[in-house]
Amino acid sequence: MKTKLLNIIVLALLFTSCGGKKNGPDASGVFEAAEVIVSAQANGQLVSFTLEEGTELEAGAVVGQIDKTQQELSKAQLEASIKTSESRKVDVAVQLAPLQQDIATQKKELERYQNLLKSDAATTKQVDDIRSQLVSLEKQLDAQRTTLTGNNAATQNEIASLEIQVAQIEDQINKSTITAPLSGTVLAKYAQEGEYVQSGKALFRIADLRRMTLRAYITSDQLTKLKLGQKVTVSADFGEKDMREYTGTLTWISDKAEFTPKTIPTRNERANLVYAIKIAVDNDGYLKKGMYGEVTFTGL
Repeated sequence: MKTKLLNIIVLALLFTSCGGKKNGPDASGVFEAAEVIVSAQANGQLVSFTLEEGTELEAGAVVGQIDKTQQELSKAQLEASIKTSESRKVDVAVQLAPLQQDIATQKKELERYQNLLKSDAATTKQVDDIRSQLVSLEKQLDAQRTTLTGNNAATQNEIASLEIQVAQIEDQINKSTITAPLSGTVLAKYAQEGEYVQSGKALFRIADLRRMTLRAYITSDQLTKLKLGQKVTVSADFGEKDMREYTGTLTWISDKAEFTPKTIPTRNERANLVYAIKIAVDNDGYLKKGMYGEVTFTGL
Protein backbone atom coordinates (compact mmCIF):
# COMPACT_ATOMS: atom_id res chain seq x y z
CA MET A 1 0.00 0.00 0.00
CA LYS A 2 2.81 2.34 0.96
CA THR A 3 4.68 1.49 -2.26
CA LYS A 4 1.61 2.24 -4.36
CA LEU A 5 1.07 5.56 -2.61
CA LEU A 6 4.73 6.50 -3.10
CA ASN A 7 4.48 5.76 -6.82
CA ILE A 8 1.42 7.96 -7.12
CA ILE A 9 3.21 10.85 -5.37
CA VAL A 10 6.28 10.51 -7.64
CA LEU A 11 4.12 10.46 -10.76
CA ALA A 12 2.22 13.51 -9.56
CA LEU A 13 5.46 15.40 -8.97
CA LEU A 14 6.77 14.44 -12.40
CA PHE A 15 3.52 15.49 -14.04
CA THR A 16 3.56 18.81 -12.20
CA SER A 17 7.19 19.44 -13.17
CA CYS A 18 6.69 18.58 -16.83
CA GLY A 19 3.46 20.49 -17.01
CA GLY A 20 5.06 23.60 -15.53
CA LYS A 21 7.90 23.49 -17.99
CA LYS A 22 5.61 22.92 -20.92
CA ASN A 23 3.13 25.66 -20.07
CA GLY A 24 5.53 28.42 -19.06
CA PRO A 25 7.64 30.46 -21.55
CA ASP A 26 11.41 30.14 -21.57
CA ALA A 27 11.90 33.91 -21.80
CA SER A 28 9.93 37.08 -22.24
CA GLY A 29 10.50 40.62 -23.40
CA VAL A 30 9.24 43.55 -25.42
CA PHE A 31 9.08 44.08 -29.18
CA GLU A 32 11.32 46.78 -30.61
CA ALA A 33 11.89 48.27 -34.05
CA ALA A 34 14.87 49.98 -35.67
CA GLU A 35 14.10 53.69 -35.39
CA VAL A 36 15.81 56.66 -37.01
CA ILE A 37 15.22 60.32 -36.20
CA VAL A 38 15.77 62.33 -39.38
CA SER A 39 17.15 65.82 -38.77
CA ALA A 40 17.61 68.84 -41.03
CA GLN A 41 21.06 69.07 -42.60
CA ALA A 42 20.68 72.63 -43.84
CA ASN A 43 19.30 75.97 -42.65
CA GLY A 44 16.26 77.52 -44.27
CA GLN A 45 12.51 77.47 -44.70
CA LEU A 46 10.69 74.20 -45.28
CA VAL A 47 9.19 75.01 -48.66
CA SER A 48 7.64 71.54 -48.82
CA PHE A 49 7.09 68.91 -46.15
CA THR A 50 3.84 67.06 -46.65
CA LEU A 51 4.42 63.64 -45.09
CA GLU A 52 2.06 62.51 -42.34
CA GLU A 53 2.39 60.14 -39.41
CA GLY A 54 1.65 56.58 -40.44
CA THR A 55 2.89 57.12 -44.00
CA GLU A 56 4.78 54.19 -45.51
CA LEU A 57 8.02 55.29 -47.18
CA GLU A 58 10.64 53.59 -49.30
CA ALA A 59 14.32 54.23 -48.69
CA GLY A 60 15.45 57.31 -50.61
CA ALA A 61 11.96 58.73 -51.07
CA VAL A 62 11.90 62.55 -51.17
CA VAL A 63 9.62 63.86 -48.43
CA GLY A 64 10.51 67.54 -48.20
CA GLN A 65 12.63 70.43 -49.38
CA ILE A 66 14.46 73.19 -47.54
CA ASP A 67 14.81 76.47 -49.45
CA LYS A 68 18.05 76.37 -51.47
CA THR A 69 17.83 79.69 -53.35
CA GLN A 70 20.87 81.26 -51.69
CA GLN A 71 23.00 78.18 -52.26
CA GLU A 72 22.10 78.07 -55.94
CA LEU A 73 22.97 81.78 -56.33
CA SER A 74 26.32 81.20 -54.62
CA LYS A 75 27.00 78.28 -56.92
CA ALA A 76 26.21 80.39 -60.00
CA GLN A 77 28.57 83.11 -58.80
CA LEU A 78 31.39 80.63 -58.24
CA GLU A 79 30.87 79.06 -61.65
CA ALA A 80 31.12 82.54 -63.23
CA SER A 81 34.40 83.10 -61.38
CA ILE A 82 35.69 79.78 -62.71
CA LYS A 83 34.94 80.87 -66.29
CA THR A 84 36.75 84.17 -65.71
CA SER A 85 39.78 82.33 -64.37
CA GLU A 86 39.70 79.89 -67.29
CA SER A 87 39.87 82.82 -69.70
CA ARG A 88 43.15 83.94 -68.14
CA LYS A 89 44.89 80.70 -68.97
CA VAL A 90 47.04 80.88 -72.12
CA ASP A 91 48.31 78.36 -74.62
CA VAL A 92 52.01 78.31 -73.81
CA ALA A 93 52.99 76.82 -77.18
CA VAL A 94 51.12 79.53 -79.09
CA GLN A 95 52.63 82.31 -76.97
CA LEU A 96 56.16 80.99 -77.46
CA ALA A 97 55.83 80.33 -81.20
CA PRO A 98 57.05 83.80 -82.41
CA LEU A 99 60.11 83.70 -80.19
CA GLN A 100 60.88 80.15 -81.25
CA GLN A 101 60.64 81.30 -84.88
CA ASP A 102 63.14 84.12 -84.18
CA ILE A 103 65.52 81.60 -82.63
CA ALA A 104 65.24 79.32 -85.65
CA THR A 105 65.98 82.27 -87.97
CA GLN A 106 68.93 83.34 -85.85
CA LYS A 107 70.37 79.81 -85.94
CA LYS A 108 70.23 79.83 -89.73
CA GLU A 109 71.86 83.25 -89.75
CA LEU A 110 74.62 81.99 -87.47
CA GLU A 111 75.24 79.03 -89.73
CA ARG A 112 75.40 81.30 -92.78
CA TYR A 113 77.91 83.68 -91.21
CA GLN A 114 80.02 80.76 -89.99
CA ASN A 115 80.25 79.58 -93.59
CA LEU A 116 81.12 83.12 -94.72
CA LEU A 117 83.82 83.28 -92.08
CA LYS A 118 85.42 80.19 -93.51
CA SER A 119 85.72 81.94 -96.87
CA ASP A 120 86.86 85.19 -95.28
CA ALA A 121 83.60 86.87 -96.36
CA ALA A 122 82.67 87.70 -92.75
CA THR A 123 84.44 88.65 -89.57
CA THR A 124 84.69 86.79 -86.26
CA LYS A 125 82.96 89.70 -84.53
CA GLN A 126 79.91 89.32 -86.75
CA VAL A 127 79.69 85.63 -85.89
CA ASP A 128 80.10 86.35 -82.17
CA ASP A 129 77.42 89.04 -82.27
CA ILE A 130 74.92 86.68 -83.92
CA ARG A 131 75.79 83.95 -81.40
CA SER A 132 75.21 86.40 -78.53
CA GLN A 133 71.83 87.38 -79.97
CA LEU A 134 70.91 83.70 -80.23
CA VAL A 135 71.83 83.06 -76.60
CA SER A 136 69.80 86.09 -75.56
CA LEU A 137 66.76 84.84 -77.49
CA GLU A 138 67.03 81.39 -75.93
CA LYS A 139 67.17 82.94 -72.44
CA GLN A 140 64.10 85.01 -73.29
CA LEU A 141 62.35 81.82 -74.41
CA ASP A 142 63.15 80.02 -71.14
CA ALA A 143 62.08 83.01 -69.07
CA GLN A 144 58.82 83.43 -70.96
CA ARG A 145 58.06 79.71 -70.75
CA THR A 146 58.62 79.78 -66.98
CA THR A 147 56.41 82.86 -66.56
CA LEU A 148 53.55 81.54 -68.69
CA THR A 149 53.68 78.08 -67.11
CA GLY A 150 53.73 79.61 -63.61
CA ASN A 151 50.79 81.89 -64.38
CA ASN A 152 48.79 78.97 -65.75
CA ALA A 153 49.60 76.89 -62.67
CA ALA A 154 48.50 79.71 -60.35
CA THR A 155 45.29 80.15 -62.33
CA GLN A 156 44.64 76.40 -62.20
CA ASN A 157 45.11 76.39 -58.42
CA GLU A 158 42.62 79.24 -58.18
CA ILE A 159 40.15 77.28 -60.32
CA ALA A 160 40.66 74.17 -58.16
CA SER A 161 39.87 76.21 -55.04
CA LEU A 162 36.71 77.55 -56.66
CA GLU A 163 35.68 74.05 -57.73
CA ILE A 164 36.02 72.85 -54.14
CA GLN A 165 33.73 75.68 -53.06
CA VAL A 166 31.25 74.65 -55.76
CA ALA A 167 31.35 71.07 -54.46
CA GLN A 168 30.66 72.34 -50.94
CA ILE A 169 27.69 74.36 -52.18
CA GLU A 170 26.39 71.35 -54.12
CA ASP A 171 26.64 69.28 -50.96
CA GLN A 172 24.55 71.90 -49.13
CA ILE A 173 22.03 71.88 -51.98
CA ASN A 174 21.80 68.08 -51.86
CA LYS A 175 21.35 68.13 -48.09
CA SER A 176 18.48 70.59 -48.41
CA THR A 177 16.45 67.78 -49.96
CA ILE A 178 14.88 65.66 -47.21
CA THR A 179 14.76 61.92 -47.92
CA ALA A 180 13.81 58.77 -46.05
CA PRO A 181 16.96 56.97 -44.83
CA LEU A 182 15.22 53.59 -44.77
CA SER A 183 12.01 51.88 -45.77
CA GLY A 184 9.50 52.12 -42.98
CA THR A 185 6.61 53.87 -41.29
CA VAL A 186 6.60 57.50 -40.13
CA LEU A 187 6.01 57.38 -36.36
CA ALA A 188 6.18 61.06 -35.54
CA LYS A 189 6.48 64.43 -37.30
CA TYR A 190 8.26 67.30 -35.57
CA ALA A 191 8.09 70.16 -38.11
CA GLN A 192 5.58 71.74 -40.45
CA GLU A 193 5.78 73.13 -43.98
CA GLY A 194 6.69 76.82 -43.98
CA GLU A 195 8.63 76.57 -40.74
CA TYR A 196 12.24 77.82 -40.58
CA VAL A 197 14.59 75.05 -39.51
CA GLN A 198 18.25 74.92 -38.61
CA SER A 199 20.71 72.12 -39.21
CA GLY A 200 20.25 69.45 -36.56
CA LYS A 201 16.55 70.06 -35.90
CA ALA A 202 14.56 66.83 -35.75
CA LEU A 203 12.04 66.61 -38.61
CA PHE A 204 10.47 63.17 -38.29
CA ARG A 205 10.96 59.72 -36.82
CA ILE A 206 10.73 56.57 -38.93
CA ALA A 207 10.95 52.87 -38.10
CA ASP A 208 11.02 49.67 -40.09
CA LEU A 209 8.02 47.79 -38.69
CA ARG A 210 8.12 44.99 -41.25
CA ARG A 211 10.71 43.12 -39.21
CA MET A 212 10.40 43.47 -35.46
CA THR A 213 12.92 42.52 -32.80
CA LEU A 214 11.97 40.93 -29.51
CA ARG A 215 14.49 41.78 -26.79
CA ALA A 216 14.26 39.09 -24.14
CA TYR A 217 16.40 37.85 -21.26
CA ILE A 218 17.71 34.38 -20.45
CA THR A 219 19.51 32.84 -17.50
CA SER A 220 23.04 31.40 -17.58
CA ASP A 221 21.80 27.78 -17.74
CA GLN A 222 19.83 28.61 -20.90
CA LEU A 223 22.79 30.45 -22.46
CA THR A 224 24.79 27.30 -23.16
CA LYS A 225 21.91 25.72 -25.07
CA LEU A 226 21.33 28.54 -27.58
CA LYS A 227 23.12 29.54 -30.77
CA LEU A 228 22.78 32.31 -33.32
CA GLY A 229 20.44 31.53 -36.19
CA GLN A 230 18.37 29.17 -34.05
CA LYS A 231 14.64 29.12 -34.77
CA VAL A 232 12.35 29.76 -31.81
CA THR A 233 8.65 30.19 -31.19
CA VAL A 234 7.51 33.68 -30.26
CA SER A 235 4.10 34.37 -28.77
CA ALA A 236 2.72 37.91 -28.83
CA ASP A 237 0.26 39.01 -26.17
CA PHE A 238 -2.78 40.77 -27.67
CA GLY A 239 -4.68 40.96 -24.38
CA GLU A 240 -7.59 39.00 -22.95
CA LYS A 241 -5.63 35.72 -23.29
CA ASP A 242 -5.29 36.28 -27.04
CA MET A 243 -1.83 35.04 -28.05
CA ARG A 244 -0.51 34.85 -31.61
CA GLU A 245 2.48 32.65 -32.45
CA TYR A 246 5.35 33.53 -34.82
CA THR A 247 8.57 31.89 -35.88
CA GLY A 248 11.58 33.93 -34.86
CA THR A 249 15.33 33.75 -35.44
CA LEU A 250 17.89 34.31 -32.71
CA THR A 251 20.13 37.09 -34.09
CA TRP A 252 22.10 38.34 -31.08
CA ILE A 253 23.23 37.13 -27.67
CA SER A 254 24.87 39.53 -25.25
CA ASP A 255 28.34 38.54 -24.08
CA LYS A 256 27.83 40.31 -20.75
CA ALA A 257 25.45 39.51 -17.91
CA GLU A 258 23.30 42.21 -16.36
CA PHE A 259 20.94 42.47 -13.42
CA THR A 260 17.46 41.20 -14.16
CA PRO A 261 15.21 44.08 -15.33
CA LYS A 262 12.37 44.55 -12.86
CA THR A 263 9.74 44.62 -15.58
CA ILE A 264 10.92 41.43 -17.33
CA PRO A 265 10.09 38.07 -15.70
CA THR A 266 12.48 35.18 -16.37
CA ARG A 267 12.05 31.45 -16.28
CA ASN A 268 14.08 31.31 -13.07
CA GLU A 269 12.67 34.07 -10.87
CA ARG A 270 15.60 33.66 -8.46
CA ALA A 271 18.20 34.55 -11.10
CA ASN A 272 20.03 37.78 -10.30
CA LEU A 273 21.99 38.00 -13.56
CA VAL A 274 20.59 37.45 -17.03
CA TYR A 275 21.76 37.79 -20.64
CA ALA A 276 19.93 39.89 -23.21
CA ILE A 277 19.04 38.31 -26.55
CA LYS A 278 17.40 39.60 -29.73
CA ILE A 279 15.00 37.61 -31.85
CA ALA A 280 13.98 38.78 -35.32
CA VAL A 281 10.33 38.28 -36.22
CA ASP A 282 8.62 39.06 -39.53
CA ASN A 283 5.69 41.34 -38.78
CA ASP A 284 2.31 40.44 -40.26
CA GLY A 285 1.00 43.87 -39.34
CA TYR A 286 -0.28 42.96 -35.90
CA LEU A 287 2.95 43.36 -33.94
CA LYS A 288 3.49 46.79 -32.39
CA LYS A 289 6.39 48.50 -30.66
CA GLY A 290 6.31 47.96 -26.91
CA MET A 291 4.09 44.88 -27.15
CA TYR A 292 4.87 42.07 -24.69
CA GLY A 293 6.15 38.80 -26.11
CA GLU A 294 7.14 35.34 -24.88
CA VAL A 295 9.72 32.91 -26.25
CA THR A 296 9.81 29.14 -26.26
CA PHE A 297 13.07 27.39 -27.09
CA THR A 298 12.68 23.95 -28.62
CA GLY A 299 14.25 21.29 -26.44
CA LEU A 300 14.71 23.45 -23.33
